[in-house]
Amino acid sequence: MISQSALSVIRETLPVVGASIGEITPIFYQRMFTARPDLERDLFNRGNQAQGEQQKALAGAIAAYATLLVSDDAPNIDAMMSRISNKHASLGITEDQYAIVYEHLFAAIAEVLGDAATPDVVDAWSEVYWDMADALIRAENSLYSRFEVAPGDVWRQLVVTSRTQESPTTISLELAREDGAALPEARPGQYLSIQVTLPDGAQQIRQYSLTRASNRASWSVTIKAEPGRADFGVPAGEVSNFIHDNIFENDTLRCSLPYGDLVVEESEDPLLLVSAGIGCTPIIGALNHLVQAEATRPVTVLHADQSMASHAHRREMAELVKQLPGAQMHHWYEQLGSRAVTETIHEGFIDLGEVSVNPNAQVYLCGPPPFMNAVRRGLAGLDVPAGNVHFEVFGPDTWTAAAEPVPA
Repeated sequence: MISQSALSVIRETLPVVGASIGEITPIFYQRMFTARPDLERDLFNRGNQAQGEQQKALAGAIAAYATLLVSDDAPNIDAMMSRISNKHASLGITEDQYAIVYEHLFAAIAEVLGDAATPDVVDAWSEVYWDMADALIRAENSLYSRFEVAPGDVWRQLVVTSRTQESPTTISLELAREDGAALPEARPGQYLSIQVTLPDGAQQIRQYSLTRASNRASWSVTIKAEPGRADFGVPAGEVSNFIHDNIFENDTLRCSLPYGDLVVEESEDPLLLVSAGIGCTPIIGALNHLVQAEATRPVTVLHADQSMASHAHRREMAELVKQLPGAQMHHWYEQLGSRAVTETIHEGFIDLGEVSVNPNAQVYLCGPPPFMNAVRRGLAGLDVPAGNVHFEVFGPDTWTAAAEPVPA
């Protein structure tokens, strides 16, 4: 519990600290990685660091948490905290690592704020940090206890039993235990962290959604090669490209236990599943579960992609939808080639005005952040309550809104 005196200081200094967080976080990471280069090499996503996305995510999380403490009309951050704790659990984060972050974060705060970082200010913001950290530690320990493992003990060696080319740039891998024993129970829509040793010795980690997890004999993940876009400052995907080039049948991968909170809850409410590009993977996991459960609730699936050729799992998605009574699916492709537009195949960016959306639907959304922000704005315009919209973020959750939809 944060003291009233600390809350008063936070209320007074939030505008100043909030305005400086964008400057504080890069210095924090620079300090921490200088002192602990192993963290940059083996824990943090180097690609996100290079783009500055992780810095934005940390800044947004701290500002959102502090605002919640001192404002009666602050947005609810439960979903943000759940996403962070699930991501941390998939990485095997433990309580002692929060002290490392605190040390270097508050050294950066002192450097940026200078004389304004008085003892009272530092003490108050320390209370905010540890209040947030304690909430995350409790949530992460609860996630670990679900599998009856010690905090951080999430890593297992799995063997690749099959590899399938799903599109020109995507592959799916089927994973099983080397001894053939049952895998832990995974929920539809969750993901695994996968760690690989790169040629420079770095042990980088990325998350991949489970497309099939109901059979505890094996799990399936889909991985898209990322060539990078130098003109936009986007580096090539280190881990995804390494897996594409080097991982085949009978190879082993270091995988985490399954985590993630984009889980389709049991309900009779209408269900709207919306995805773009490789964001289809948790949606496929949800569809596989619905088919196995013989669900009868109304289901609508909307997917956007660059073209039919680049649409990973296109046939599988269609076959799963056909197995659900009354379910329907619509596609939007930026490039249709010689194919004609139909009632369910559209050209261009996703347009919710072209389909019927039940305002009572539970919505599950996954794709690039600008795409998701555009869809969330569209859903709000159709009177779908924000509390009905659940989403998964691939990469850091920067909590920014894009002005216009962008290609999938």
